[in-house]
Amino acid sequence: MRSIRLVILMVIVATLLTSCGGGKMPRGGRCLGNARDAIVDLKCREIRIAVENAYIPFNYIDPKTQQPAGWDYDAWEEICTRLHCKPVFVEAAWEGMIQAVADGQFDAAADGITITEERAQIVDFSIGYINIEQRLLVRKDETRINSMEDIVNNPELKLGTQTGTTNYETAKKFLPEERIQAFEQFPFAVQALIAGDIDAVIIDEVAGQGYLGENADQLKLVGPSLSSDQLGFIFPKGSDLVDPVNKAIEAMKADGTLDKLNAKYFGPEFKPPSE
Repeated sequence: MRSIRLVILMVIVATLLTSCGGGKMPRGGRCLGNARDAIVDLKCREIRIAVENAYIPFNYIDPKTQQPAGWDYDAWEEICTRLHCKPVFVEAAWEGMIQAVADGQFDAAADGITITEERAQIVDFSIGYINIEQRLLVRKDETRINSMEDIVNNPELKLGTQTGTTNYETAKKFLPEERIQAFEQFPFAVQALIAGDIDAVIIDEVAGQGYLGENADQLKLVGPSLSSDQLGFIFPKGSDLVDPVNKAIEAMKADGTLDKLNAKYFGPEFKPPSE
């Protein structure tokens, strides 16, 4: 297995390179599908989709090819194949991404975004495409932590997560903020965990499975679910893309494409929680 440090290095390098080039990613930018088979024909319309490229397995830089990869890329290419449109992926920082979509800087964002009432006040959501559970990620040799209660009851333990996420909001329900270390990107939180700088990371289980794939000998998920949520794509308020994308997602659910995509990135034994 490749080390997570290599993945992090590739993410950082890719971020620097794409920042110099205006943020456009080499993947995407061509019209997919055709008018005859389209559920809704968007006539090769360009859809600018914000991605972070630092949220395994949803979006990241593949260390083998040094190209963008992940669930979000495959999902949106499938959506555009069904809608006859052109996905254009644009790298953007997580912090400020939702507001940037609300302001119309992007047509959509795909970054494992939890559907919440607060966020729905400034952006429109697609229907949920997956149910996720928030879990604790710890080092493989960790014996002190089997649940969030173990962290709460031991003031020496520190919890890490990503700033501006629902994971951070969940962490605040259990711990004072001085015991929570927020990172700009999840790979940095995982790196700190492996290095022993923090004791656990609260993370969406499906993302945690992605990190386990890279570091099965170093990390493990422990404890029961801390929160059950749905993920969706976001759009500017009133976007005419919401209904076509919802139709594409429903079709992907109906014909098994979504299940195959989940198995590809979350493992063949991945079973989404019942809705």
